[in-house]
Amino acid sequence: MIGILAGMGPKSTGPFVDCVVDQCQQIYGAKHDMDFPHMMIYSCPTPFYMDRPVDHAAMEKAIINGAQRLERTGVHFIVIPCNTAHLYYENIKTSVSVPVLNMVDETILKLPNSAKRAALLATPATVQSGIYQQALHKLGVDLLHRDHWQHWVNAMITSIKAGQIQESIILWQRLHSELVEMVDIAILACTDLNVITKGEQTELAIVDSSLCLAQATVKRYMSLSIN
Repeated sequence: MIGILAGMGPKSTGPFVDCVVDQCQQIYGAKHDMDFPHMMIYSCPTPFYMDRPVDHAAMEKAIINGAQRLERTGVHFIVIPCNTAHLYYENIKTSVSVPVLNMVDETILKLPNSAKRAALLATPATVQSGIYQQALHKLGVDLLHRDHWQHWVNAMITSIKAGQIQESIILWQRLHSELVEMVDIAILACTDLNVITKGEQTELAIVDSSLCLAQATVKRYMSLSIN
């Protein structure tokens, strides 16, 4: 059974589960109801606010409590479709006895070798933590950052959390037009943003951290099923 510790943010939970189901169909040809995995989904509210500094102690405590509660349901491994939560990955991993997949590592693995300039679309907490920058530097990928890009990303996330999707789409179109001219690839490192980018046809190469984690989730499930 797959354990999905979600709810960060709430609107990203459904799209991630849909993505896991899609990947079951694409990776191993799931067709009938019985072909799909058992999943335990826990939508775990956390004290995260876009308009104030992150209380890291409270965030870590909430996520660890959620992981431990999920573990008690009998899941065989845990995935957390939230990049910001991975600031606390090491402590989360040691707080439970089942494996916890690393969303950041899975995303970095999907970067094309041709990528030289990247934009990181994420919450300020994720950007400031450096968890992506360290990996990108090792790969020789330059990270381009503009303050107004971050301002737009923050506004998009805030609007999505408030259910104001159209406002987010307008901001995304503005950001997209600049990214196409300046970077090789955009790393979508906030699961909330999937609401406005899923299924969009674009000339901008995008590595979606949510999709990367969903693919890794299905592959881990398959390996356990085989064994």
